[in-house]
Amino acid sequence: MLAGEAEITTPDGERVTGAPGLVVEFAPGERHAVRAISAVRLLLLLTPWPGAGHPGAISDHDRAGVRARAAEHRERTDH
Repeated sequence: MLAGEAEITTPDGERVTGAPGLVVEFAPGERHAVRAISAVRLLLLLTPWPGAGHPGAISDHDRAGVRARAAEHRERTDH
């Protein structure tokens, strides 16, 4: 949390109130609620990025192929 104060609630009802400096980590797919107690500024960090299922999540092997095809296309269209 960067500024303000917020309350985080887990599905089992556990509540944590936090102020600037609070860092909270959730497991993938873990449900939670965040409620602002005052004007609050949060930093939301989603990792790994891109996540599974995201169109940008391609293997290194596939990525290498994309780069090679882009280079071939560039050579054909530059002349």
